Amino acid sequence: MEVIRVTEEWQRAGVHFVRAHAMIKEFGVSLDGEFADDTPESLYILVLDGNYPVSTCRLHYLEDGVGKIERVATVGEYRGKGYGAVAIREAEEWMQENGVRKIYINSRTAALGFYEKLGYTPDYNNRSGGGLFECVMTEKNLV
Repeated sequence: MEVIRVTEEWQRAGVHFVRAHAMIKEFGVSLDGEFADDTPESLYILVLDGNYPVSTCRLHYLEDGVGKIERVATVGEYRGKGYGAVAIREAEEWMQENGVRKIYINSRTAALGFYEKLGYTPDYNNRSGGGLFECVMTEKNLV
């Protein structure tokens, strides 16, 4: 397993591969919906199994000391094997190195247990979406 703080275009291609496979192919999200808010400045973590991209997430800095991890995705056959957790932990570390003390993740309701195991607390008063993409905001203090 290799964990990459994405800086190169080929690494970004791996991020896009994972998100296209997991979100578009497996969950039926539209191409424009999945990538509409990405920018050339977006920061990502990419996890590889050998040379194969399997998991990713995007880092988003909010106000001073607060960040958000977004677009968490793992290719289906790699879910439940720790790859997503590795991506989240690396994102947390990178954000903490840049002064982030609190991180939010908007979790699909079906994935809440995954984030709770990583120390995130759900805020059931902060819900969004619906159906397969009903979400609950979670938070974690890094201090």
